[in-house]
Amino acid sequence: MNEQRSRRLPVGAEIQAEGGVHFRVWAPRQKKTSIVLENGHEVPTVIPMIAESNGYFSCLVPQAGTGSLYRYQFEDGDELYPDPASRFQPEGPEGPSQAIDPAAFTWTDQNWTGLRLSGQVIYEMHIGTFTREGTWEAASRHLQELAATGITLLEILPVAEFAGSFGWGYDGVDLFAPTRLYGTPDDFRRFVDNAHSLGLGVVLDVVYNHFGPVGNFLRSFSLDYFTDRYETEWGEALNFDGVNSAPVRELIICNAGYWIDEFHLDGLRLDATQAIVDRSPRHVVLEIAESARTAAGGRSIVLIGENEPQDVRFVRAPEDGGFGLDALWNDDYHHSAMVVLSGHNEAYYTDHLGAPQEFISAIKWGYLYQGQLYSWQGKRRGTPAFDISPAAFIHFIQNHDQVANSARGERCHTLSSPGRFRAMTALLLLGPQTPMLFQGQEFGASSPFFYFADHHGELGEQVRKGRLHFLEQFRSLRGEAVQNCIPDPAGRQTFERSKVDQGERQTHHEIYCLHRDLLTLRREDAVFRAQRSDWLHGAVLGPEAFVLRFFGGDEGDRLLLVNFGRDLKLAEVPEPLLAPPEESRWELLWSSEAPWYGGGGTPSLETGEYWLVPGHAAVVLAPKRIVMLFKVEGRLGG
Repeated sequence: MNEQRSRRLPVGAEIQAEGGVHFRVWAPRQKKTSIVLENGHEVPTVIPMIAESNGYFSCLVPQAGTGSLYRYQFEDGDELYPDPASRFQPEGPEGPSQAIDPAAFTWTDQNWTGLRLSGQVIYEMHIGTFTREGTWEAASRHLQELAATGITLLEILPVAEFAGSFGWGYDGVDLFAPTRLYGTPDDFRRFVDNAHSLGLGVVLDVVYNHFGPVGNFLRSFSLDYFTDRYETEWGEALNFDGVNSAPVRELIICNAGYWIDEFHLDGLRLDATQAIVDRSPRHVVLEIAESARTAAGGRSIVLIGENEPQDVRFVRAPEDGGFGLDALWNDDYHHSAMVVLSGHNEAYYTDHLGAPQEFISAIKWGYLYQGQLYSWQGKRRGTPAFDISPAAFIHFIQNHDQVANSARGERCHTLSSPGRFRAMTALLLLGPQTPMLFQGQEFGASSPFFYFADHHGELGEQVRKGRLHFLEQFRSLRGEAVQNCIPDPAGRQTFERSKVDQGERQTHHEIYCLHRDLLTLRREDAVFRAQRSDWLHGAVLGPEAFVLRFFGGDEGDRLLLVNFGRDLKLAEVPEPLLAPPEESRWELLWSSEAPWYGGGGTPSLETGEYWLVPGHAAVVLAPKRIVMLFKVEGRLGG
């Protein structure tokens, strides 16, 4: 009779309309399982569960309700375990689980229809460091300003419950439980509801390739959660295609739908999809995508993947053999950008030179490596992506990983000249791909962003040494003096120093104005708004300079001139992309060297004697029609 109870999810604790809480768990390793209901200072109540088939146990507990704390107990001992599908862990991953009623929250976003990828500007946010308070409520107070800046879609770093009092969130162990560090599940819902009221979408970064090392009790329930047939860099691989893998797949697949359904999220970002290994006829990522879209009902959602090998199957349609995601991060673009901004092409930047043609190709085709030899890895990298929409590539010059992958967690505006940074920002925000900013980037945040994880003892030492070893791939970070500057990931100060000072939105007004104006141009100019790579062609003009021409049809053409080097004078210009449309001349529409951005002014680009492409700058030109007056003279008579 238990299996006929009304349930939203196949496992976990669910409040019943007729009263009580229905519990269901997969624990094939155990012969008997009980619910231990904690009653404050009273003696806990132990309720035996009914064994179902295939290792499931379930029961209805009439005396339980919203807020009840519970754990599981097995026949072979007194140890208590939290629910693998817990909706909240108020005392952390090793404490009791709490029964949550998702229907108790009152939503006000009934008119919100979701969003599509086209036209989005993504903002990556870590709730714990976005504000000094590090809570959903505090972050919510800044959403209106983000919307006014031109941000449209928030990408939240993982929030599944993890051990310690701070961390990035990629070591989650309770996939259905928003971490208690940022507030309650309803605080998360309130954040999303507020974002929707301001026209902002919210997607969540989820980790389906491994579980964290602390508070991970899954092996006590079943050894089949994991497999040794595959490896990941961060922990045991999940069993998606081996013996007894069906319940493991079910847990992950329904988790994707859970976030979309119970938190009204607008999509997911799947971490390190190359480590989600599945040789089943239907890849689990495809079923994750299907689950999320089904849960969305009539709403449109956006599904984003991170994939280091650059496998575009993830964004191809299922009918074309793909997995049905909408977009993929493009590391190639970031790597070329960082070579220009920093002057270094070591470690995984080795195969990128920051040459003008790289940017032309990335803006035109997305990935730079689509099957060529990649010397850093000693093998071919990437797959052909010529037919992929430009919006399906997420372009960025900062993200949580890349900022932290340095000795001092420095943001790229501190590693480059102001002019180069402004020019690179213009290229990022005016290109046809989907741009992504990292929290604080829009106002040149002075705060670093470090790798931090609240692990201590032997595990903390392993993490610290592992981090130093990882950074040794950068030649410049191998010296003892530099390594001594790298902060301890377990240090509370490492976490505190990574917090963004939101007041810099006012004090760094020049960089903020740059981003706001560029996003306005992207949104309001029909040519840039179209995100049409087929309208776009490019040419190299000099060692560090290039031109991109957007053929906008009835909307008119646009020229984007970018020069990361010194001033470039072109006495001869045998490049047709520089030619203005018929009966027109080029007129300056926007310049990164405007004084209100901190620039030194923009000289005339066409002097009559030569073209001048200003150094460390980006300029946008638009055609202005020339009115031609012709005087016709005739002769009277013979």
